[in-house]
Amino acid sequence: MRFDKRRLIAALLVILPLALAGLSFFLGRFPIAPATLLKVLASRVAPIQPDWPDTVETVIFNIRLPRILLALCIGAGLSVSGAAFQGMFQNPLVSPDILGVTAGAGFGAAIGILLGGNSLAVQGFALVFGMLAVALSYTISRVYETTPTLMLVLSGIVVGAIFSALLSLAKYVADPKQKLPAIVFWLMGSLAAISKRDVITAAPPMVAGMAGLLMVRWRINILSMGDEEARSLGIRTDLLKAIVIIGCTVVTASAVSVCGIIGWIGLVVPHVGRMLVGPDHKALLPASLSLGASYLLVIDDLARTLISAEIPLGILTAIVGAPFFAYLLRRTQGGRT
Repeated sequence: MRFDKRRLIAALLVILPLALAGLSFFLGRFPIAPATLLKVLASRVAPIQPDWPDTVETVIFNIRLPRILLALCIGAGLSVSGAAFQGMFQNPLVSPDILGVTAGAGFGAAIGILLGGNSLAVQGFALVFGMLAVALSYTISRVYETTPTLMLVLSGIVVGAIFSALLSLAKYVADPKQKLPAIVFWLMGSLAAISKRDVITAAPPMVAGMAGLLMVRWRINILSMGDEEARSLGIRTDLLKAIVIIGCTVVTASAVSVCGIIGWIGLVVPHVGRMLVGPDHKALLPASLSLGASYLLVIDDLARTLISAEIPLGILTAIVGAPFFAYLLRRTQGGRT
C-alpha cells in the first residue's frame, strides 16, 4: 500500500488533542489513577458501585474537565483566528489582536474589577469592550463604502493604542492593595478559576465562530490573493472580510473574557500548521485548530504542575512562543513558512 503522508498527518492531528486531553486528567497535585478515572467516567453511563471518595468526582468533573474543555476551545479558537487573519491581511506577522480586541477586553475586565463585580460581570465587560474595540476599528477603516486592508490595520493600531492607554489609566486609579493585583493577574492569563459556568457561557460562541471561519476557509485562499484579484473572481470582498472579522472577534473576545490575555498562540501556531500541511487554508485552518488546542493544553498542564504556585499562561506562552518564532524568522528569512 502506498504511503500517504497527508492522511497520516490528518490522523495524527485528530488523535493528538484527544490523547493530550486524556493525559491531562491525570496531571495535577491531586493524583488520580487511570483505573479510577475510567470507572468514574463509566459510572455516568453505567450502574457502577462507587469505591472512590467524593473528592475524586469533584476534581474530575468540576475542576479538570471544565479546564480541559476550555483549554482546547481557547487554543483552537486563537489559532484558527490567527490563521484566518494572516490570510486575510496577507501578512504572516498578524495575530488575532490586530484590530484591538485584546486591548479592549483588557480594559473591560479592568472596569469590571474596579466596579467590584463578580467573575461573570468581569467576563461580560471584557466581552463587550473587546467587540466594541473591533467595531470601532472596522468603522474607522471604512472609506467610500469599502474596507481597504491597510486601513483596517492602521485603525486597529489606533484603537488598540487608545484602549491600552485607558487600561493604564484604570490600573493607575486602582486600589494598589486589592484591585491592582487582581487586574495585573487577570491580564497575565490563567485557567485556574474556570468552572462549568464558564464552559457554558464561553464555549458555544467560540465554537460558533470557529465553525463560521471553517465554512469560508476556501474563500480565504482567494482573499489572500488581494482585493482586486478576489473581486475579479466574483468574491464580495467586503462581505467576506466582515464574516472573517466577526468570526475572529467572537472567538477571541470570548476566549479573553474567561482566561485573560494569552499571547503568541494565534501568531506562532499557524506557522507550524503551514510547515505540516502547506499554505492552503482548506487544510491550514483545521490543522491550526488541532495544533492550537494541543499546544494550550500542554501549556496549561505545565502551568499547574511545574511549581507549587500556578504560573500564568501568558508567561509560559511567551517563553515558549517567542524563541520559536525567532527560529521561524531565521528559517524562513522573514518570508512565509
